[in-house]
This record gives sequence, structure tokens and C-alpha cells, in this order.
Amino acid sequence: MSAAKIKKGDKVVVLAGKDKGRTGAVLQVLPKDEKVLVEGINVHARHRKPDQSNPQGGIERKPAPLHISNVAVADKDGKPTRVRFEERDGKKVRVAVKSGEVL
Repeated sequence: MSAAKIKKGDKVVVLAGKDKGRTGAVLQVLPKDEKVLVEGINVHARHRKPDQSNPQGGIERKPAPLHISNVAVADKDGKPTRVRFEERDGKKVRVAVKSGEVL
């Protein structure tokens, strides 16, 4: 398995789907499914009945996973960029292709 190009905490831009163009932070990466959870993106609502743990009930909103191919790491200017791996000072680091900055 190759190294992950998108990691938890990265700021990403959505490239496809209903939230195209929006940005958010990665909450979780699901490598087996090749999906990511992004804060405030692809939010789905679930109607919950009242029960012992949640006596009020109501609508529960939470982000649903996006395929990793539909997001790209955001560069310093907020535009999408690809990620490359380079060796700097004897360490393997992730580098933004557009700006050359270490992520």
C-alpha cells in the first residue's frame, strides 16, 4: 500500500458532486474504502425518534464519506493541488505540486 496523499486535518477542495468548489478539513480517512469525511461537506440528515439516550429526538446531521478522488488538497491560496513525495533533509515529505511548499 502506498503512502497516503490526503491525511486527517488537511484542508481539501471538493472537485465533484453537489458540494463542488467548497473547502473543509478532513475529519477522517477511510483507506480501505478509499473515502474521506470532510467537515461540513456532504452532510446528510437522519430523523431520529425519541429514545432513552435522546429523549428529545429530532434531526441528526452528520457528514457522509466522499470518494478520495473527488477531493484535492488545498494550496495556500485555497486552490486545489496535487501532492508529490520528495526527500528533504533525509526525510520523506509531502509537497504541493503547484507551489512546492511542504504540507
